[in-house]
Amino acid sequence: MNTADLGLPVDVPSTALFTDQYELTMLQAALRAGTGDRRSVFEVFTRRLPEGRRYGVVAGTGRVLDAVENFRFDAGVLGFLRERNIVDEPTLEWLSGYRFSGDIWGYPEGEVYFPGSPILRVEGSFAECVLLETVILSILNHDSAIAAAASRMSSAAGDRPLIEMGARRTHELAAVAASRAAYVGGFATTSDLAAGFRYGIPTVGTSAHAFTLLHDNERDAFRAQVDSLGRGTTLLVDTYDVTEAVRMAVEVAGPELGAVRIDSGDLLLVAHRVRQQLDELGATETKIVVTSDLDEYAIASLAAAPVDAYGVGTQLVTGSGHPTASMVYKLVARAHSADPQAPLEPVAKKSLGAKSSMGGRKWAARRTDRYGVAEAEVVGTGAVPTELADRQLQVELVKGGEVLSREPLDAVRDRHAAARAGLPLSATQLSRGEAVIPTEYV
Repeated sequence: MNTADLGLPVDVPSTALFTDQYELTMLQAALRAGTGDRRSVFEVFTRRLPEGRRYGVVAGTGRVLDAVENFRFDAGVLGFLRERNIVDEPTLEWLSGYRFSGDIWGYPEGEVYFPGSPILRVEGSFAECVLLETVILSILNHDSAIAAAASRMSSAAGDRPLIEMGARRTHELAAVAASRAAYVGGFATTSDLAAGFRYGIPTVGTSAHAFTLLHDNERDAFRAQVDSLGRGTTLLVDTYDVTEAVRMAVEVAGPELGAVRIDSGDLLLVAHRVRQQLDELGATETKIVVTSDLDEYAIASLAAAPVDAYGVGTQLVTGSGHPTASMVYKLVARAHSADPQAPLEPVAKKSLGAKSSMGGRKWAARRTDRYGVAEAEVVGTGAVPTELADRQLQVELVKGGEVLSREPLDAVRDRHAAARAGLPLSATQLSRGEAVIPTEYV
């Protein structure tokens, strides 16, 4: 990933400042104490799913790998840290040569997860691993939240395609990441050209109400669009009177009109009326696209409507009420010395309440029933039971600081579809409930 990919100015060429200051102050103190070189294991997990959600979706892994590779402290970054007196000179010298040289394992992107799932495991010295906490969580929490919302919407839509169109409802950089995560979750296309350029996601778009209002009348607007984009274009028919607009759209484009878009009103009622009118006008192949603040519940309510595609914006890019996946990055094991051969010992936070955690480097596997349907997420720190050996979920992503491979986004999208299909049917219910399978610790 280069500077342009991050949307950063040319004088900030790395991801090193996508972090919190305390990561660097912890580093300085650990280096001074002689503990920074201790071999350590950090894990990313969530203690609970967002309220009412039955599964989570791992998304953003590919972006994490890019961010780790690009985590460099160049002269400009070091100068900023020196000017602000954030860390001392010995720490700045250490940072000047920083390159992550450890190992990363994790759930493959697109996989589903549950409370306690060790979604990502980062191993190396404490010093090199602790610096990555903020950027890793920033990416995974955002992208996984969007992908989970997209997955629910995709499930509600069935075979009808979904268009991601939320760029104007979030930060311009978050919009690109949201489009990528939505594609992982099952969306078919995006309106965001930056996402299309960067990730190869198919892009779509035709016109807004402003284009109709620009012209002296609706007919002139439709004619201009058809002349420019062809009869297969999508005409927006709710600027004025929908019935009149549909009639005029077919007159202008003929029965070969590609689609009409409805962006307001009682979508269920209007879609039925528009479908009937299109058929009566001979435009039986013309599709109906609906937009207007849709979420998974609105999409499900339109299942019986003659709708061919959905465009979703605000609710998608804000996680449909859950804009974060609440993942944490915790130290779970460390050595007592900097000796590379020193054994790892489990460590864990033991505070009261819901913030305690389980120590030790963990493996994870998904147990299935005799029909191949998931029945439990099994997480352990010891030997993997023989019957689960071929059901392990974590894969090696980085070895010795080198990214092992990168996947096409379509492969990630297909993996998610397969993972969701392997869950109990109740996973796709939109009614509130607990995680669809339990997490068992062994």
